[in-house]
Amino acid sequence: MKIVVPIKQVPETNNVKMDPVTGTMVRDGVEPIINPLDLYAIEEGVLLKERIGGEVRALSMGPKKAILAIKEAIAMGCDDGILLSDRAFAGADTWATSYVLSQAIKKIGDYDLIICGERATDGDTGQVGPGIATWLDIPFATYINKIVEIRENSLVVERMVEDGYEILEIETPCLLTVVKEINYPRLPSLRRKQLARQIEIPVWGPADIEADTKNLGLKGSPTRVVKISTPQVTRNGKLLTPKNENEIEAAVDQLIEFLQGKEII
Repeated sequence: MKIVVPIKQVPETNNVKMDPVTGTMVRDGVEPIINPLDLYAIEEGVLLKERIGGEVRALSMGPKKAILAIKEAIAMGCDDGILLSDRAFAGADTWATSYVLSQAIKKIGDYDLIICGERATDGDTGQVGPGIATWLDIPFATYINKIVEIRENSLVVERMVEDGYEILEIETPCLLTVVKEINYPRLPSLRRKQLARQIEIPVWGPADIEADTKNLGLKGSPTRVVKISTPQVTRNGKLLTPKNENEIEAAVDQLIEFLQGKEII
């Protein structure tokens, strides 16, 4: 089975900052990591390779330093990887990002399965995976927590939904987005780290993937962040700090009165 795993470099959650003028994420000076939810997609791809054979290729769009993310994916068990990097890609929304990734997958050509993380922790949309499948015109399923069975031309998967699980059969080639319940990502071994350092990662630009320039970057993105604001959290509560038995009884009465006023009890 030939598997493609799109991954993304993101800033650590507590370091996410937005540019109030452009509405894009500030990445300069922030140490990036592989999107934590993409680690589960990498692991599932490697597990499938170990189970039935094949190869796993990591794919990422970003600045040149995203090569480090691809090498980490190789250290976890991927066979190789490709970086999509060009100034023309900068500022892309989920629509433009999924377009670029789909064009790269079209160039790769021979694939059976695309596995994505559920979402990225910076944008938190969960749109890129389904977007890739839509551009490629292939079936997809989201929130997969188990690959139940591998058949000749299809997969049987278990999908998490609000009130339980669904069992689906999906024809290949297809795309899955996986949740963290699907596996436990492994730590890279020393041998794999040494191997990853030796592998040269090809870098593709718009011409390499025959991309339509009108679909690229900030100018090719139909969505815009028009305003950024920090929500103000206000609590008009009352702190009860009883210091003796009589005050405890009075505090309980006040609490009951408060809950009744909110129609909680």
